[in-house]
Amino acid sequence: MSRLSLLVCLSLLFVFPVLAEEPEGNETRPVPEPETWTSEHELRIDGKTIRYQATAGTLVMRDDEDEPVALFGYTAYVAQGENPRTRPIVFAYNGGPGSASIWLHMGVLGPQRAVATDAGFSPNGPYRRVDNDYSILDVADLVMLDPVGTGFGRLVGEGKGEDFWGVDPDIRSVSDFIVRYVTEQGRWASPKYLLGESYGGMRSGGVAYRLLNRYNMALNGVVLVSPFMTMTTGFAGLGIDLPHVLYLPTFAATAWYHEALADRPDDFAAFMAEVERFAYDEYAPALLLGQRLGGEQRGAVIEKLARYTGLSEDYWDRADLRIDEARFTKELLRDRAETVGRVDSRFRGDMINRLGEAAVYDPMTTAIGPPFLAAFMDYYHDDLGVDSDREYVVSGSLWQQWDWKHAQPDLQGFELPFPNTLVDLSLAMKKNPGMQLLVQQGYYDLATPHLATKYYVDHLDITPDLRENVRLELYDAGHMMYIHEPSLVKFKSDLAGFIRASAP
Repeated sequence: MSRLSLLVCLSLLFVFPVLAEEPEGNETRPVPEPETWTSEHELRIDGKTIRYQATAGTLVMRDDEDEPVALFGYTAYVAQGENPRTRPIVFAYNGGPGSASIWLHMGVLGPQRAVATDAGFSPNGPYRRVDNDYSILDVADLVMLDPVGTGFGRLVGEGKGEDFWGVDPDIRSVSDFIVRYVTEQGRWASPKYLLGESYGGMRSGGVAYRLLNRYNMALNGVVLVSPFMTMTTGFAGLGIDLPHVLYLPTFAATAWYHEALADRPDDFAAFMAEVERFAYDEYAPALLLGQRLGGEQRGAVIEKLARYTGLSEDYWDRADLRIDEARFTKELLRDRAETVGRVDSRFRGDMINRLGEAAVYDPMTTAIGPPFLAAFMDYYHDDLGVDSDREYVVSGSLWQQWDWKHAQPDLQGFELPFPNTLVDLSLAMKKNPGMQLLVQQGYYDLATPHLATKYYVDHLDITPDLRENVRLELYDAGHMMYIHEPSLVKFKSDLAGFIRASAP
């Protein structure tokens, strides 16, 4: 990613600009009582009726002096008539940083699902929601988390943003919430799982380690959905070429999907394998040469880049073989006056500023944001009975003041400015060798490209025996692969099988 597009892409990376508010400052605020709304429901999944209790609300977070400093939002679904000691429980969240959990909640995990058009703009209201046949409530209880600054989560009393809005403060607060919930609800004996999407992957790596190291809480499994684990795979610059290598296969997949290739192969899987080999075996070594690359080698690499991506040889040459995703989404269909999506590159929309260098909006987020939000607010108020007049913050501007420093556990707490929680996750897997890992990733994801996700898996610092605990699943969709119904079906099957296999 170039410096030109850094701020644009950070603002679009993993959050949707709906119902956003400015982060609250550090002034003293009232300390309201935590609110909860509890209701009874039932849902049929695969012919089986699941009776469950839903609780939407907030939990008070306290500082070291036991003073209330924040409210942490959540929605919990607990099956009735099940043994809580043996019933699995999943703690799930989206990313951002600064995103509430409505996307996973209303897209795949919860009992209701928003109806949105796949890979296209959804018609305007009335928006619909349906019973979610693919919810995980047939195999596990579910707690959807809204960290402080999202959903109904907010600072109270003398709470300070710096205590929650950063890589390590976020890991601490999410871990503390999970321990509080597990303790208050009597779920210490339950098989426990984390499921995080996007930045939720970075969070999960840190939380898995902190739960084990600080609280002696061992997880049965961690699920990473379209994970973002370290900035080194996503932010390029002068002399920083790894992101270019990892993004290339997703450029190729996107061009293949939109039929923008002069010689489009029939076999997508074989095409992806070919491009991935080229990325590692030819493209990466070429970039490592820097300005020493020239002559026939440079020409041969440029020819293949153009053939695989649908962009011209001249464009690749002028870009010095390095194109970031903001430029790619603008350039691929420029002749059609269309921009392709970043969060899901199957989407396309009318181009804004045909002479512009980089995309200024994401057609995917504008297509699914309204139906998801409408369905969620209708469900939250009508079905769950939530009557708070407090704004439910779907996504805000927390990323603008996020503290990206991370104290890596393998460096005795030394803080690094670029976080990498692959280290935390690797250590958690070593210390808890029974913990399983499921990674779910879409091919058409230009926020967290699939080769970057494979790179994460390949670079986990674990033994060959522990690699038997790792499973990677790929889907024919984007960052939120579950909006694509065939991928939704596979997502549920993969996740349910993972939980059943790892919960004794």
